[in-house]
Amino acid sequence: MPQREPVSERPHEKYQGLLDSCRSLPPTPTAVVHPCDQGSLEGALDAARLGLISPILVGPRSRIEAVAKQCAIDITGLPIEDAPFSHASAEQAVAIVREGKAEALMKGSLHTDELMGAVVKRDTGLRTARRVSHCFVMDVPTYPEPLIITDAAVNIAPTLEEKVDIVQNAIDLAHALGAPDVRVAILSAMETVNPKVPSTIEAAALCKMADRGQITGAILDGPLALDNAISLESVKIKNINSPVAGRANVLVVPDLEAGNMLAKSLSFLANADAAGIVLGARVPIILTSRADSVMTRLASCAVAALMARALREASSKVVV
Repeated sequence: MPQREPVSERPHEKYQGLLDSCRSLPPTPTAVVHPCDQGSLEGALDAARLGLISPILVGPRSRIEAVAKQCAIDITGLPIEDAPFSHASAEQAVAIVREGKAEALMKGSLHTDELMGAVVKRDTGLRTARRVSHCFVMDVPTYPEPLIITDAAVNIAPTLEEKVDIVQNAIDLAHALGAPDVRVAILSAMETVNPKVPSTIEAAALCKMADRGQITGAILDGPLALDNAISLESVKIKNINSPVAGRANVLVVPDLEAGNMLAKSLSFLANADAAGIVLGARVPIILTSRADSVMTRLASCAVAALMARALREASSKVVV
């Protein structure tokens, strides 16, 4: 069975560009939630050494210190907010953000639903007017720029109304990452509107909403099949006249299943890496997997740092 190319041998020009963009930024204060295994603790420390984040470790002090000792990880001088178990760690990390002590959250060794449950609590969480959604920022070796895929991890079967926020979150992220032009492809199985395929109707509606200013900051087109979204050759063959087709940098999938399969196909068949982040809350939320490479973990932190800067700048422009 063919194996993925070793991480060390794969180029990461897009991710390196994100890391370079953070060099002039101060470390982002980040609540690292329940870092009770080697991967999550090392990931936070690696990002801190590069100046991407300033970690606040939130979890059982005894377990964190035991992992650090067992794995020879130096956590000297790092603040630890003691919490008895994973649910309490998530709630305490959210409280730290609400107090203004952190500008990002980073998932440690707890389930994503535990963390997100604390984030979306109505009275004590980090809700905003936006729907919370997930973005993969993909470094695909054969594609010329970072590719954002949404939503492949949070919203299972989003409605049209929810997709408006999902699209806007992704557009805002693309701007935060420095994309000069944001080109959004609303994916389906075909490039024509078919009443029998609901995702094509929703794609057309989203594009019209963008025309009317209900979605801003990007050019949208859809429905587009995947080949029409990313392959200029396919666009030429099918004679599609579009400023997005063939050169999209944001792909909006119909549902979580499609997004998950697309992201994993790129990872395992095209040697791509997938940095993960959740948007739509008061602060960006770094979601990493135990299978992530060091570069992918660092890229996720860089994405969060750039998004945190964008949120700070947007907040400073609000007239009180």
